[in-house]
Amino acid sequence: MTPMDPFPWPRAATGSPPSLYTTLRAETPVVRATFASGQPVWLVTRHDDVRRVLSDSRVSSEHSHPSFPPVFPVRRHRAADDAPPKLTYSGMDPPEHTHHRRRVANEFGSRRIAQFRSRVEQIVDDWIDAFEAEPQPVDLVAVLADPVPAAVISELLGVPEADRPVVQRLSRLVLSHRGQPEEIEVASGRLHQLVSDLVGAKREAHADDVLGRLVARYEAHDEFDQEQMVQLAGALLTAGHETTSSMISLGVVTLLERPDVWGELVGDRTLVGATVDELLRYLSIADVVTARVTLADIDIGGVTIPAGEGIIALTAAANHDPEVFRRPEVLDIHRNSRGHLAFGHGVHRCLGQHLARVEIEVVLDRLLARLPGLHLAAPVPAARWPGRTVFHAVDEVLVAW
Repeated sequence: MTPMDPFPWPRAATGSPPSLYTTLRAETPVVRATFASGQPVWLVTRHDDVRRVLSDSRVSSEHSHPSFPPVFPVRRHRAADDAPPKLTYSGMDPPEHTHHRRRVANEFGSRRIAQFRSRVEQIVDDWIDAFEAEPQPVDLVAVLADPVPAAVISELLGVPEADRPVVQRLSRLVLSHRGQPEEIEVASGRLHQLVSDLVGAKREAHADDVLGRLVARYEAHDEFDQEQMVQLAGALLTAGHETTSSMISLGVVTLLERPDVWGELVGDRTLVGATVDELLRYLSIADVVTARVTLADIDIGGVTIPAGEGIIALTAAANHDPEVFRRPEVLDIHRNSRGHLAFGHGVHRCLGQHLARVEIEVVLDRLLARLPGLHLAAPVPAARWPGRTVFHAVDEVLVAW
């Protein structure tokens, strides 16, 4: 594997970042690579440089820019009139992004999510009940890691229970690198229609859930736009489910591969919070979504990147920077990992970070308490590690207890 190989590069079977990141960070921390499509992209690997890129106003998140890195499988779904697709807020720059984020942020703030924690605990307990009832070995991904985040985000947004399985399946396919482009496009269209119908229902019913309140808030300011609300709701459903599902499955695998660490956590569950932050740092599953495009010439690490160039601030490389994290290749649950960039940095820092952390904490805490003898029933196949989505993921984890 060299910088000349098409980007993104595969990870090791342990889930750690590509080994090439270590070499690049030490020797050429800002380097030009190429996607399989032939489109060039600049990669930034050092922690300080990644923070700079993600907070620099000369670097744009506008997905419509022709040089924006192609990290997603297909363009977002177009409206029926074939007008250019409206962008989600992650694809906007200030001041437009600032305006819309303020409309949404309080629904996912730390205080609001803390109030929702007891409901997350109920959902997790219900799914662990079902998990325990399955014949062993059980697939952790299919029976716990996938359904819990899907249930949580669906409940927050008020998705009817009957629609949740199909929304879960479609959202995964939309983010997939394994499906055929035509298949992904069809799934995108179906998901778009389902979410559009949901937004319409919330508007008509004046629903008191996250999506209903967002609709009411935009209407109160005479800013409601059906298509833009559909894009927002779709982004919350897909990203809110997939990232947390991957972190639960990969996090549990990472701990079960280290029985001494799992045993320590069984004996002292007060370490769960710090462990979640360390897992977020260590795994850094959303490595390539911090894609940007330069609006002006910028100097990063002594390298001038011209205006109009695609750039990816590699959070996995940053989170393994030895200048910030001592022995970063080691999973250390006693480490202070709060400086990690797994949720990004700057104005586009992950909106759902508080919800994701609570979900991962609760699942891990409940597994440690209820199934202390949990162990891998089979090795996780290395071929499955490259991931099923734009996020690093694993397809199947067989466990027993």
